Amino acid sequence: MPVDVDLAKVQWGAYADALRAAGWSTVEVPAAQDCPDSVFIEDAVVIFDDLAVLTNPGAAERKPEVVGVEPVVRDLGLQVARVSGEGTLDGGDVLKVGRTAYVGLGGRTNGAGIAALADLLSPHGWRVQAVPVERALHLKSAVTALPNGTIIGWDPVVDDPEAFASYEGMPEEGGAHVVLLAEDHLLMAASAPRTADLLAARGYRITAVDISEFEKLEGCVTCLSVRWRR
Repeated sequence: MPVDVDLAKVQWGAYADALRAAGWSTVEVPAAQDCPDSVFIEDAVVIFDDLAVLTNPGAAERKPEVVGVEPVVRDLGLQVARVSGEGTLDGGDVLKVGRTAYVGLGGRTNGAGIAALADLLSPHGWRVQAVPVERALHLKSAVTALPNGTIIGWDPVVDDPEAFASYEGMPEEGGAHVVLLAEDHLLMAASAPRTADLLAARGYRITAVDISEFEKLEGCVTCLSVRWRR
């Protein structure tokens, strides 16, 4: 679908403002004008504690995005590792719940990439579990997790709900995507008001942001940042 670039820039700014208003500091990766998908920064790096794993995107045109991200995570003082070779991995396929990393096996992330990630994370006490992804671009296009570990998703694009210890379907597609701003505070897309009301009734504070231009590209609130708690 056609994207209104000017509106997308306004929405991106409001998204960053929402993070800062919730007490987060933000660091911006330098713009890559020849990599239009680079706004979906989550796909280029995944952070586990103090380890930044640089990915090897499944789409060839996205591989240069990682080059711009590496010096930024190094400047933050993080350890750096990478997935390379035949293994492909998009960060949007990695959902962290406790010390488990669920990794979507599908179009953008392959088995070799999942195995490489498991090898990198094993010494750090993380478990990797592959789950099938065929109905969505990335795993986190279909599911994310609440602070209590419950996996929430949009049923029509969730391939295997039983892959998760606890799963609950949400009433809207945008309701499948939450960013944990705090243990009781969720960032969500404005496109999911019914889900926001449902979660608010459970005691969560909700901050809603309009990301309509990014949703046209199957983006969601998780895609536009990489969150790291020191």
